[in-house]
Amino acid sequence: MNKIAFLVPHAPMIAIIKEVLASDNQICVQYCQLNDRINSAEKLVEQGYEIIITRAGTAARIKNSTLNVTVVELPVTAFDIIRAVTTAKTYGSNIAVVAYASMVREIDALTPLLDVSLKQYLTESGDAEIQNMVLEAARDGADVVVGGGLCCQAAQKFGLPSVFIDSGKEAILQAIEEARRIQQAIEAEKIKLSLFTAVLDYVHDGIITVDCQQKITSINMRAQQVFKTSSAKALGQNIGNFWPGLDLSGLIKTNQEEINKLLQIKGLKVICNKVPIVVNSNLTGALVTFQEISKIQQAEAHIRKEIYNKGHIAKKHFADICGTSNAITQAVTLAKEFASTTSNILIVGETGTGKEVFAQSIHNHSSRARGPFVAVNCAALPAQILESELFGYVSGAFTGANKEGKPGLFELAHGGTIFLDEIAEMDYTNQSRLLRVLQERSVMRLGSDRVISVDVRVIAATNKDLKTLIRTNLFREDLFFRLNVLKLELPPLRERYQDIRSMTEYFINNHASSNRSFSIDPLGMKALESYSWPGNIRELENAVERLMALCQTGTASQSDIAAVLEKWHEPPVKASFYDEQVREITDALNKAKGVQSTAAKILGIDRTTLWRRMRKLGIHI
Repeated sequence: MNKIAFLVPHAPMIAIIKEVLASDNQICVQYCQLNDRINSAEKLVEQGYEIIITRAGTAARIKNSTLNVTVVELPVTAFDIIRAVTTAKTYGSNIAVVAYASMVREIDALTPLLDVSLKQYLTESGDAEIQNMVLEAARDGADVVVGGGLCCQAAQKFGLPSVFIDSGKEAILQAIEEARRIQQAIEAEKIKLSLFTAVLDYVHDGIITVDCQQKITSINMRAQQVFKTSSAKALGQNIGNFWPGLDLSGLIKTNQEEINKLLQIKGLKVICNKVPIVVNSNLTGALVTFQEISKIQQAEAHIRKEIYNKGHIAKKHFADICGTSNAITQAVTLAKEFASTTSNILIVGETGTGKEVFAQSIHNHSSRARGPFVAVNCAALPAQILESELFGYVSGAFTGANKEGKPGLFELAHGGTIFLDEIAEMDYTNQSRLLRVLQERSVMRLGSDRVISVDVRVIAATNKDLKTLIRTNLFREDLFFRLNVLKLELPPLRERYQDIRSMTEYFINNHASSNRSFSIDPLGMKALESYSWPGNIRELENAVERLMALCQTGTASQSDIAAVLEKWHEPPVKASFYDEQVREITDALNKAKGVQSTAAKILGIDRTTLWRRMRKLGIHI
């Protein structure tokens, strides 16, 4: 029989334990110092003791050590807690319980019966926290602390009264009975240990174990929820009764595990692992674990956010939009209504009307505010580069590709918003890929055959008439309808001249230096309000900044304004120069049969320069 020992780090308990064991001389009672518990346990193991009964703190220390011994935790019963709290009440009404959580599981239920309010300081991890929690209780005004040996030791150090929670005869008898049961079932415990080791190695979500006849021997709570059953109903039943699509016959015959199989449970898609359970070289059954794909996707989204989404943040809010005119007020109101939805949005407005400010504000006002905000200018990159940026690529997808591959902007925007500025400049090929992303809610990196699901809201913006581009076959009609679910039209600055004063003051404050004040006189402000502002808000901000740099005095006059606005607009380039460029590029493209790289060689320029000139001149293939 396996030898049993009591390890007692609290001397007063020894007498009561020996009294309970008066007729049983097979169990050893060993006293130890609090700071020598592991060494004392090690000596007992060396003497052949395989089961140690001890209190919560010591039990936790031994369990966390490398000692090969079975530990039975000496429980604290409701009677023990009542006795300790009753004694503690004589010291005062502010009672703090500082203990391992396992020691005082029943204390919440007992509090009403004890007619006392207890503040609990509980730990699950280790002894080091006990002293800090006693100190915290003292700082919180506790009159007395209740707990185990370490708690009382720490309380004495800080000059605080303490009451030790004794384990009474009931708890000692309960621990002895448990130790006897373990003593009789030690071999069965080894089998259970192998089973639980396998579970810990492969655990995901739902967990089921079966024997060699495929009868269920254990089933965890998540699996019960999925199968809408209980442990009592499932145990002993053939697993095929609950999961007809699961086949374990091959695993039982070959002892070969099957990992990451895509299966279904009552319409729920899961990733399933099947693992043989082997004890002493004999197959004793199988472990089946499964995880819902939706939860895997959530975890993947979290990883994407932590790894990739640094810096993709929307900084603007609706409060940053200046103006009180009806035009801008209506636009803000409509944008806020759009923000409460999940639909795609198309923002239309002239250059410089603040389309990205509205896009960021909509994102920050929506349920996706905690997700990333990824902005991309579709006109800033050539078609091939834009494709790799939007959709990503795998290693070796093209010459010069990162050897580790790269996630696309749609992946980075997962769980948030992607802002596609100047969408009208996107080439036809990328328009087709974008349409597929919007339809399928998934992307495929360049050079890959793996589909990656994405949850992204798309906000697109343009300063062009997309319907005109559709008629000239420069923009896909089906993509237009996908993007134009909600349409937000931003007013040009000339239609909201009432806001020019407040916006000018805002820009002055933004660009003002700490050692210089600046203002605009009434006639100068009137000049600003009467100007047409073809560049809208962006032009106004730049004009204010230029004015502040060039104005010699602290107050800008009407003449200063006129001088800045006159110099601001460069004279138009002669049309003949553009006509000549258009003719040269068109001839080269015709000779190259539309191949841009060949046309670039004919012109003696690189492909990117050719692409930029074509975009500037409005040349489309």
